[in-house]
Formats: sequence, structure tokens, C-alpha cells
Amino acid sequence: MSFIEAQAVRFCYDTEETGKLEVLHGIDLSIEEGEFVALLGHNGCGKSTMAKLFNGMLLPTGGRLLVDGIDTLDESRVLDVRRRVGLVLQNPDNQLVAGVVEEDVAFGPENLGVPPEEIRKRVDEALKAVDMYHYRTHAPHKLSGGQKQRVAIAGVIAMETRCIVLDEPTAMLDPRGRAEVMDTIKKLNREKGITIVLITHYMDEAVQAGRVVVMDSGSILMDGRPREVFAQVERLKRHALDVPQATELCYRLKAAGVDLGGAPLSVEECVELFKNKQKTH
Repeated sequence: MSFIEAQAVRFCYDTEETGKLEVLHGIDLSIEEGEFVALLGHNGCGKSTMAKLFNGMLLPTGGRLLVDGIDTLDESRVLDVRRRVGLVLQNPDNQLVAGVVEEDVAFGPENLGVPPEEIRKRVDEALKAVDMYHYRTHAPHKLSGGQKQRVAIAGVIAMETRCIVLDEPTAMLDPRGRAEVMDTIKKLNREKGITIVLITHYMDEAVQAGRVVVMDSGSILMDGRPREVFAQVERLKRHALDVPQATELCYRLKAAGVDLGGAPLSVEECVELFKNKQKTH
């Protein structure tokens, strides 16, 4: 069985205007332990709802969602689910609860009833994992946006979750902060084998994942490796979805009669295609 498994998952919100509003329509999705998955889609497609379902913050109104074989609908296993899947939200200020960085990172393990000596060890290791150990005695509110988000990630690591779900963690950050957070995510996935589910609207972040899942209107539209997904430019555009800038450039050049012979995912790949094109002329 997969580490996270959505089986025909449906979810409804209660609204005053229309009563029940279904935002997920029978989602089937499997995520293996150790994967790095980017979850894409425009606003309102159900991405954030999926994120909250993954760690039991929300519960399916239809179907089942299993985490490491645990049904999230089993109320007696809520803590077990959250020990396995941690959630990092868009605004780090909403997740920082203490006046000192190391105290903030200790908050999650304390709530799980971890012994003090073990908490000390976990906090130090988590801060080192996100390169924030030197800031352990600093006040969180004095940190940059990227640093705050890395502290929020450290708080999840200290809970020793095997999966981290990040819901647009770089949306409020500058380019430097975005790069810091992405480097941290990739390092945790590569070196610690932590399963990563990254919800993002930045295509240059999505191409760094091993797998891309595209959602549209509460359903899964596409699922595959970044190169397979982003090669389908026309299909993505029909659903008002973006592609990486390098892919977009080559798509437009091809439409104008200049075929570089590929669908690059990065600037570097685009440059290589230009060089190869020059060599053949």
C-alpha cells in the first residue's frame, strides 16, 4: 500500500448561500514514501483542501483517505496521522507561536508528549537540517520571510513526520526566500527520505519535483513526470494553467515557425536547444 492513498475522496464545504458545496469529486491518488510530488492547479481547484485532508485537518465526506494504512476517519488515530504527516502553511507568521526560535520548534513535539531530553535533541537536529541552528535563540518576528518559513518547516521535522505537505510555502516570499525554502525541501527529500507534497503556483518550483499532479475543478487532470506533463502545453492552456517560462518560449517560437526540437523545463535547457539549433545551420 502507498504511504498516502486517496480512494474516491469527496469533500463538501457547508455554505450559507448554496448549502453543501462539493469541491473534490472522487479523487484517486497514491503517493509513495520518499516521493517529491508537486500539486498544481489554479485557485479553487481543491489543492489546499487536499493538503488539509492529507494530515487529518479535514476529513473526507465521501471515500477514504489512508495515511500509512491509517484511515483518517478513525478518530482514535488522529495523533498517529499527524505524527506521520506535517503541514506547513502559506504564511509562516500564522504558524510561529513562541518568542524564541528553539521554543517554537519545540512546540509540536511537546504537544505529542515527547520527553524533554528527546525534544532538546530533536529541536537541535531540526534546526540544523534547515540551516537555522545559529538562529535558535533569536526572536522569530525579527527573521526574514524565508527564515521564518524554514523555522516552520523545522517545527514539523522536530515532530519526526515522515511526510511534509507544504501549501504554497513560498507565495509570500521574495526570490531569495523562495530559493532558501526550495533548497531546504529538496535537501530533506534527498538526504532524509522525507516524502514531500508541494502545492505551488510557481512552475519553476514544480519542475524540481519528481512528479507533477495537476488538478482542475476538484478532479485530477494530469499526473506524471514534469517533462511528460509540461510537454502537453495545449492541454494545460485549455484549462487556463501555466507552463514553465522556458517551455512557453519554445512553444511560442514553434508557433512562429522556429522549432527548437524540444520542450525545455529550465533556462539552461533552453540555451542548449538554441546552441544545438545554431550548430545545425
